[in-house]
Amino acid sequence: MKSIIAFAGSNSKTSINKQLATYASSLVDNVQVKVLDLNDFELPLYGIDLENEKGIPDHAHAFLEYIRSADGIVLSLAEHNGAYATVFKNIFDWMSRIDGKLWSDKPMLLMATSPGGRGGASVLEIAKGRFPYMGGHIVAEFSLPSFHDNFSNGKLINEALNVTLNNAIATFQKAL
Repeated sequence: MKSIIAFAGSNSKTSINKQLATYASSLVDNVQVKVLDLNDFELPLYGIDLENEKGIPDHAHAFLEYIRSADGIVLSLAEHNGAYATVFKNIFDWMSRIDGKLWSDKPMLLMATSPGGRGGASVLEIAKGRFPYMGGHIVAEFSLPSFHDNFSNGKLINEALNVTLNNAIATFQKAL
């Protein structure tokens, strides 16, 4: 059986992006899903001096191993001031020091959501531009605007958006 990992680029305990990633991954058929939480991979803020003094932390190696051992990735990025959340950028930076192609060419469903009407569009654009250089194989994407209006009780309640998400999931599923 294929396996996928799902996670949010956020460390919020009530992350709307983790809720979206968990929901989306539950819709992928015939796979084992491992939902990861960046809070379980606490890392010091990346810096070359720290890396030279102490090396690369075990949590960066452990997270990268989850990526390498999965058949696919479901990632929903939080948007902070139009870019990645610091916690995501930090783990991304640490892992890139181990392997510049850290996404390992795994099929990826890339998503974002936000309370606002743009649904994390800015961070999605940044990731779509950057991830392919880092071994990212983005096969589908999805943006969920106005999270609190469109998501309730663990699922999408907007039928049009649900159709769009299911189409993205079908594309992701075929790529696994």
